[in-house]
Amino acid sequence: MPRTSHDGLPRATPGRVGIDADHVRAFLDEVQAAGLDLHGLMLHRHGHVVAEGWSWPCDPNEPRVLHSVAKSFTACAIGLAVEEGLLKLDDRVAAFFPEHLPADADPRLADLTVEHLLTMRTGHASNTSGSVWRAIDTSWITEYFKIPLAYAPGSHYVYTSAASYMLSALINRVTGQTLHEYLKPRLFVPLGIDNELWAIGPDGVNPGGNGLTAPVWAMLKLAILHAQGGMWEGRRILPGDWVEAATRPQGGPDSRYGYHWAIKPRHAYTAVGVFVQMAMVFPEYGATLAIVGGMKNSAEVIPFIERHFPAAFGNDTQPRPEADARLQQRLARMGEIPVLVSSGAPSAAPSGVFEVQANNLGVRQLSFAFEDNLLRFQLTDTHASHALEVGIGQWLRGVTDMPGRALHHGYEFKGAQIVAGARWLDGKSLEMTWIYPQTAFRDRVLCVFDGDQLSFARTVNVNSAGREQEVLQGRRIKV
Repeated sequence: MPRTSHDGLPRATPGRVGIDADHVRAFLDEVQAAGLDLHGLMLHRHGHVVAEGWSWPCDPNEPRVLHSVAKSFTACAIGLAVEEGLLKLDDRVAAFFPEHLPADADPRLADLTVEHLLTMRTGHASNTSGSVWRAIDTSWITEYFKIPLAYAPGSHYVYTSAASYMLSALINRVTGQTLHEYLKPRLFVPLGIDNELWAIGPDGVNPGGNGLTAPVWAMLKLAILHAQGGMWEGRRILPGDWVEAATRPQGGPDSRYGYHWAIKPRHAYTAVGVFVQMAMVFPEYGATLAIVGGMKNSAEVIPFIERHFPAAFGNDTQPRPEADARLQQRLARMGEIPVLVSSGAPSAAPSGVFEVQANNLGVRQLSFAFEDNLLRFQLTDTHASHALEVGIGQWLRGVTDMPGRALHHGYEFKGAQIVAGARWLDGKSLEMTWIYPQTAFRDRVLCVFDGDQLSFARTVNVNSAGREQEVLQGRRIKV
């Protein structure tokens, strides 16, 4: 049975709300034909979820790393703080953090306002991404004020997660709470979101530009809330004038950015995270679309979205049972479990402990214990030993602390859900696939056993930096 979100939102067939289901099906087919890795989709119109599909093993009710979709949640906190009189858009940011300013601070920092942070017009020349912040264990606020200014604040748009971090830091200063604590009763609870998590940095500040994990339907609800002008089930959650301002171009006549929302053609707007975590609002059509995946960037999928949405949105609400059924079958196929088929196998399983040659990853040993259709794998580095059970010709679910920061956009997952399977490509080569279902990441590990020698190559489907780790070479020291 297809997976379904437990989000509390009403359901309807596409035809009932005037959606051409064949357009949605064509979108799915074209994305697949392009080789793009779509993990999930939810489509909502006129108060109803009308389509949802999830690729195996994604669970729509488990928190997912939403990356920069967090920015649009952060904007809500600023809007609420402005409404409560705690902040003004023209407040000078540096005035809130005098102890963090360097002695040789650029005088132009004094002109940086809250609105400049919201519109990504900080004066910086380039993005400081979350992957950069996560490698720093000292004050990120102090680091922010060290970033050189290339332009006068307010004059140039340059997307940077550093701006969102400072918005979160402002919430700490004016409320005495973290961004997450502040939003919990004001946004998450009213929207029925109760299993979200938000990372926290060394300043005790949630990274406002990332670090949020929540079910996909949480970002769908955020989009619906904005499509409804800040109203939810008859209750005002966000000020209407804030929603209107946040979702229109800000900062100049050529701007395509609002207050932490990306502005799209035909008055659409989007909360968007790296590797394609997206919630798009089509206000003229009363529709919202949420998709998640493991893709290089949103530019890969945007042409397919623009081809079929809003073309799928019509006014004819006559029943279309045949088209609706075709779409439902197509959505169900997204959840099919890939089969692990081996093309060969060694005459004897190459179990053993392999000592690894000196490497930049700090890996010292790799251990393989084969038992029928099970591999007990262990990687030992300079910090600890990390174990993982991998199915041979089958998939096994588990949790892992397997290191992988360099492959995973700077994230080092602890106690992460993982689905691991393997197959033999020939008598020497074992291919492991490690799926992190709460993320965009899918790792491929190729192990080549040649007598007592081992080659271990790990790659990932998407990353903001390199997608290949240093290939490890090992020698068996124990059977």
